[in-house]
Amino acid sequence: MRMILAVVALCSAIASVARAAEPSPELIAYGKALVEAGDCASCHTADPAKPFAGGKRIDTPFGAIYAPNLTPDRDTGIGAWTDADFTRAVRTGVAPDGSNYYPAFPYPYFTKVTKDDTLAIRAYLGTLAPMASRNKPPELRWPFGYRGLMRLWNAMYFKPALFEPDQSQSAAWNRGGYLVTGLGHCGACHTPKNYFGADKTAQALSGNEVGGWYAPRLDGAARTGLKSWSAEDITEYLQSGRNAKSHAGGLMAEVVVNSTAKMSDADVRAIAVYLKSLPASRRETIVTPPDDAEMKAGQAVYAKLCIACHEADGSGAPRIYPPLPGNALLQSVNPSSSLRIILDGAHTVTTPRAPNTGEMPGYAKQLSDEEIAAVTNYIRNSWGNAAPLVTAAQVAKARKE
Repeated sequence: MRMILAVVALCSAIASVARAAEPSPELIAYGKALVEAGDCASCHTADPAKPFAGGKRIDTPFGAIYAPNLTPDRDTGIGAWTDADFTRAVRTGVAPDGSNYYPAFPYPYFTKVTKDDTLAIRAYLGTLAPMASRNKPPELRWPFGYRGLMRLWNAMYFKPALFEPDQSQSAAWNRGGYLVTGLGHCGACHTPKNYFGADKTAQALSGNEVGGWYAPRLDGAARTGLKSWSAEDITEYLQSGRNAKSHAGGLMAEVVVNSTAKMSDADVRAIAVYLKSLPASRRETIVTPPDDAEMKAGQAVYAKLCIACHEADGSGAPRIYPPLPGNALLQSVNPSSSLRIILDGAHTVTTPRAPNTGEMPGYAKQLSDEEIAAVTNYIRNSWGNAAPLVTAAQVAKARKE
């Protein structure tokens, strides 16, 4: 009888420990908020019916990789991983088998995330429905497919370090810095890269071309950055996908829908506070205006196709048709986003805070490369705007992308 009672007591103790080890609803909810702040769904969901099951193709300058399965499936996902496995993968880019991930997985940013936050993320991912979805091998050009090269890359460019709060700054600033430089990995798109795909840290958040779009400057540059935006402007943009100055498009539209529109008011405001504190990390480009013939050709196209929505003075209808004067993205040194919109058109992203839709038609079939170049130059250099000349060759290249 004593033996039986001892066994029963031991089983009860084990069950009690197991129950205690289960993550609390509060921890799971916090982990979900962190997953949304990290925009994990945008990369790790190829099929909306299979969230976080991976398989999405991610194109890089070195070839394509496919995002892995984050569901708790034990064979093809992360269900068999330990907490240590998960923490090492997120914060150092090393898989459970000891192989290195490529930095398209933004571990150079996630290294700043605390262990507690990393485990909260794991707690939430553990509540997802397990889905069998085997990871696809990368399709990288030689010699980039050799994962062993990542050890050299890490030695040169990866600096593991937690985010260090600045005691001279506010709690909101520090929270914003933690999100922007860490979990939010904003620099993955908005920071220029060197030949090997590493950040040019001295030019942090000063704009970068990615996926045929241009991720604009997030620093304090006067013409092409956020100097003319208030913290309220930034907050509204991140929460709704639009404000009185601009609309989110391309990859940023995904970020808004899957991430920033779902974040808490305090976290979005903190991001805005941090970004507004950043000085310009490099000088604005000196611009030579287009000649009169180019401007007249562009004005003719604008008068025919654009003036009905954007008005003769470019003022448009804020939050419906983006205003063109002073538009920072429009004046960026890289015209990729402007060309993408003119060629393909644009659909206003909808969010709970801004559910009304809007649409701009694409003009790829209606206009020649020369006409698109001319109208782009016109809107980039009218109403006080100033931006480098766009050529027909650049338009032709954008058509192919």
